[in-house]
Amino acid sequence: MNNINILIALIAITVGIGVGILIAYTIIRKVISKKSERLLKEANEEAELIKKERILQAKEKFLQLKSEHEKTVVEKNKAISITENRLKQKEISHSQKQEALQRKQNEVNQLQQSLTAQLGTVKKKQVELDKSYKQIQAQLENISSLSVEEAKKELMESLKEKAQSDAVLLIKDIVDEAKLSANLEAKKIVIKTIQRTAVEYTHENSVSVFNIDNEEVKGRIIGREGRNIRTLESMTGVDIIIDDSPDAILLSSFDPVRREIARLSLSKLVTDGRIHPARIEEIVAKTKRQIEQEINEVGKRTTIDLGIHGMHHELVRLVGKMKYRSSYGQNLLQHSKEVAMLSATMAAELGLNAKLAKRAGLLHDIGKVPDNEPDLPHAELGASLAEKYKEKPEIINAIAAHHDETEMLYLITPIVQACDAISGARPGARREVVEAYTKRLKDLEELALAYPGVVKTYAIQAGRELRVIVGAEKLNDEQVNQLSFNLSKKIQNEMTYPGQIKITVIRETRAVNYAK
Repeated sequence: MNNINILIALIAITVGIGVGILIAYTIIRKVISKKSERLLKEANEEAELIKKERILQAKEKFLQLKSEHEKTVVEKNKAISITENRLKQKEISHSQKQEALQRKQNEVNQLQQSLTAQLGTVKKKQVELDKSYKQIQAQLENISSLSVEEAKKELMESLKEKAQSDAVLLIKDIVDEAKLSANLEAKKIVIKTIQRTAVEYTHENSVSVFNIDNEEVKGRIIGREGRNIRTLESMTGVDIIIDDSPDAILLSSFDPVRREIARLSLSKLVTDGRIHPARIEEIVAKTKRQIEQEINEVGKRTTIDLGIHGMHHELVRLVGKMKYRSSYGQNLLQHSKEVAMLSATMAAELGLNAKLAKRAGLLHDIGKVPDNEPDLPHAELGASLAEKYKEKPEIINAIAAHHDETEMLYLITPIVQACDAISGARPGARREVVEAYTKRLKDLEELALAYPGVVKTYAIQAGRELRVIVGAEKLNDEQVNQLSFNLSKKIQNEMTYPGQIKITVIRETRAVNYAK
């Protein structure tokens, strides 16, 4: 019985749960249905609002585009109207020009008809004139017994002779005036250039003097059995002369760089106090590096002082190396700087490129200081170096031709040559060995005395001028000119000399009588 009650209770509970679930499902479905309807209604309302808003935006955009289109159409219509007006004006102008042209054409036709009529009259008169001319010509030929061609030829020859005579006189006057003006102008430019450029000269010797404080230093420099002095000489290539001269040691070498290395090395060794072969080698090596650095610095400072830029560093080093070279006792760097300044001044006076002339003047003797010195003239070697380091053709030619070894191709070349001669020929600039100088002058005089008709010869102006006195009864004026030319060629071919030599031949006639 109890089991049946339990079963009934379970059935009742199950039915109750099912009915509850069904009721709950029905309620939830109604709620969901209401909510869905409400959401759908809200969505429809919102879609309707969005639709209206989009329609409004589309209408606004349409109105805006319509307005812009109308504005564009108005502007185009306005431009078309302006263009039409212009075309109408041009058409009117063209019509007016066409009418004017037609009127001018009519006038030209009328004028042409008039000229044709006049030309016919002129031709008739020309025929009459030709007949009259032939009659007159025949009468003249009968009177003069000459044909027209013969008379014309005689007249042309007469005029030709007169013109040649007048031309010769005119050319002579022009040449004389040009020579006078050119000489005066050249002297003026050279004098002005020299006055504006002044450089102090320092003579270079082949011997340097190293001063010491006491005689003990000499023994330390010589070293045990002379090993120190031998090491120093072999490292520097300089002859070190230690004699009885008080407080002085002589350094002898033809190379100023070697002498300077030896002098600085000795100074450092004496100051340091440690003098032995190993220390000497160390000091000499350091000094060589120091001199090389100084050479570069001197080259850079020189180019900066002269305002020269863009030069190859190897050429700058060679310029610095000029400080330790000399030419006839004249310091090569000082000489090159002076030639550079003289060239720039002279080029400026002549209206040429002063910077280019200054650069050529500085580099003109660069062939005297190469590291490897081949058996070539220094002008040719300098030109090859300048070409190697991309210098301009004007500078290369100025270097190559400053001793007339090649042809002068540019205007600055003779300027550099002249300034080189000015710098070297100035009194006190250079010196030569007395014996060589005396022998050169004596040979110069004897060379001129060997010619027949020469009475006396004098070498003056430090051998830069040779005056030759000839007998008036032995040579005439033409022979004197020939003698001067022959002497210049012989001296040029047989003698070696700096600069140039002027040959002046003097022929003088004197008539002497006495009134008693």
